[in-house]
Amino acid sequence: MWLFLAFMSAALLGCYDSFKKDALKDNAVIPVLFLNTLFSSLIFLPCIILSASGTTLDGTIFHVASGGWEVHKYVVLKSVIVLSSWLLGYFGMKHLPLTIVGPINATRPVMVLVGALLVFGERLNLWQWIGVLLAVASFFMLSRSGKKEGIDFKHDHWIYMIVGSAALGAISGLYDKYLMAPVSEGGVGLDRMLVQSWYNIYQCGMMLMMLLILWWPKHAQTTPFHWSWSILGVSLFLSTADFMYFYSLSLPSAMISIVSMIRRGSVVVSFLFGALLFHEKNLRAKAFDLALVLLGMICLYIGSK
Repeated sequence: MWLFLAFMSAALLGCYDSFKKDALKDNAVIPVLFLNTLFSSLIFLPCIILSASGTTLDGTIFHVASGGWEVHKYVVLKSVIVLSSWLLGYFGMKHLPLTIVGPINATRPVMVLVGALLVFGERLNLWQWIGVLLAVASFFMLSRSGKKEGIDFKHDHWIYMIVGSAALGAISGLYDKYLMAPVSEGGVGLDRMLVQSWYNIYQCGMMLMMLLILWWPKHAQTTPFHWSWSILGVSLFLSTADFMYFYSLSLPSAMISIVSMIRRGSVVVSFLFGALLFHEKNLRAKAFDLALVLLGMICLYIGSK
């Protein structure tokens, strides 16, 4: 079950990345990100209210557990980690081809793997190791493809932002496993809906402060903001993808290293969007890089059977 949820989350994440790329086209990053967090918060706000005011959602997968500061302090930290990752990722994606960003993000599970091995004691079999090594190889192949478009991985600060976003995303993935794991297994044992619902709300508050303090006073001199329906699509696809992701991690047999790797399969969907809708270049070489990622996903799936 957790594998199926991970694959569904991956497909939705690909749509999320594609809508995000479209929303950021010639648009101001901070207000776009603020609206994304606002809409995501509004999606889960009814679950919070109904769970706190009655028994309508009791026993359902949408019920949000209650908790004081001893619980919410962990969620606030997650919000800071995720929002930092998103800020770097949004700025980087705005200035880089989607067919470059997707495969770079696909290497995120390698970072998660190292942490999972060290922190949670997870162990991979031969098939899973082959999948990881193929993902690493795809990153180095992608750097060669990027040079054909004038993107130097060693000196392009937008590339550094995407890599930084991926690293913070990997930390967030490990932290998620810690939050969801039972206390008996060394985790915090938090309710998954509490985490997903409230971290969106905390992020919205943080982005509102950034909007008012950093962007609004100088918005006339920076890239203007314009409304796009893709902004709403970003929130819908991300919220659904994360719902399946958290549900997957909450299952006892779930391995964070495998779930994280499968989610990076979202690169397939975003690659197709980049080729068909955004008409990005050098697709043949990038398709080979993508093939390595896909082969890695297949190896991971075989190894997890």
